[in-house]
Amino acid sequence: MRDHHDGTHDGPDQAHRRPHGVSDTTVQALGALSKALETTERARGHLYAFHQLTGGADFELDRAVGLLREAGHPQWADRVQREILGRNVIPGHWTFQLIESYNETYYEPFKATEKQARQELADGKEHLYEAELKEARRTSGHPDHTARPGTTS
Repeated sequence: MRDHHDGTHDGPDQAHRRPHGVSDTTVQALGALSKALETTERARGHLYAFHQLTGGADFELDRAVGLLREAGHPQWADRVQREILGRNVIPGHWTFQLIESYNETYYEPFKATEKQARQELADGKEHLYEAELKEARRTSGHPDHTARPGTTS
């Protein structure tokens, strides 16, 4: 936090200030844990994209089957319908089941562990590492480098 000549303070809001006694290494560790969770969030998004793309492809097969029949290829229509339409993406699983298993087995425990670590080690505060990085990199007094929303310094 920076002190100005007029006695005011500039810096992160209270929600983004390091609690007393929290070490640099703890802030770095929580930052790494948060970054890993953010990467997991992205991976989870890709899993949902996989789910939606696979589902869209499966519905497009309805059109392909119909067009194969219309074009006079009933054996191919039957084969696509029997072999591919509604097929499991891995044994016993459609994509929604992969998402459910991922969420239950990996994502939810990861999210809960990251939150508990922040609760116990930093009073539940999020993004301390990033807030301190912002404070170190911004230009005090520049209108586009304010410490927090709604401030002018």
